[in-house]
Amino acid sequence: MKGNDGETSTLHSRQEEPMGTRSAVFCPPGFRMGMYGWRKKCLYGLILVLLFMVIVNLALTLWVLKVLDFSTDGMGQLEVVPGGLKLKGNAFVLDNLIANQIRSRSGEPIVIESSRNITLRSRDKLGRSSTVVHMGIDSLECLANKFQILDDRGGLMFSADRREVVVGAETLRITGEGGSRFSGSVQTRLVRAESGHDLRLESPTRGLQIRAPKELKLESRGGHINALAQNDVSFHSEMGAIRLQSSSIIVPQLPTAKVTNRQVGARSFEVFQLCACENGKLFLADPHVVCASENEDSFCR
Repeated sequence: MKGNDGETSTLHSRQEEPMGTRSAVFCPPGFRMGMYGWRKKCLYGLILVLLFMVIVNLALTLWVLKVLDFSTDGMGQLEVVPGGLKLKGNAFVLDNLIANQIRSRSGEPIVIESSRNITLRSRDKLGRSSTVVHMGIDSLECLANKFQILDDRGGLMFSADRREVVVGAETLRITGEGGSRFSGSVQTRLVRAESGHDLRLESPTRGLQIRAPKELKLESRGGHINALAQNDVSFHSEMGAIRLQSSSIIVPQLPTAKVTNRQVGARSFEVFQLCACENGKLFLADPHVVCASENEDSFCR
């Protein structure tokens, strides 16, 4: 009974202790708290493996930063500047390059090189291809609705579209030995050969027409004007006249009419009179006879 009374008193005394004054946890006899044995060894091994991985990862990160030359300004020769990137060396683009502006450093050229071809492409608001510049191995192709070349002052030098081609230069010079060939008509204010060279207008297999609504002027300031034709050369004026104004007009190789009723002892002259048939053909006759010939029919056919 005493023992029970002692135990009872001990229990009561433990219940009377305030909650904040407890400093130990009472466990059943034979029970130990913590990790022991193989569990403790596995935990320490896992911690060591994780620590090794962290050290290796940190070392690889530092090595990559060192190789790529990372810094606060950028990576290697590539610097991050306000508004874009600045590259000090060569750049090798293995795939597409999309940029708003590509510009070289001040005072240095920019070189774009490709082993096969270079294609520059622009798109409209809907994402469709609008203009394409393709530089191949031996060709340059431009796909656009309008092509223009301007000088440094903004003046138009060359323009081409579906309707017309405009050359805005003061002089268009064609230096090819074969000249220039046009499949259609040519409209211009002046056709002039280079100084010291001849100007020739030629149609090898068909006709050549020169038209003007008001006046057509052929002028040679220091040489001759030759018009050659296989058949006929015709000058036609519907309302006005055809004037030949010169100090001398020479029409060689005109046929001369033969007159049988020439007087005996009449002298022969080197001057002839010019006769014309009804159809406009010309022939020569002696100055003191009637403007006729025995074979006049053959002249005027």
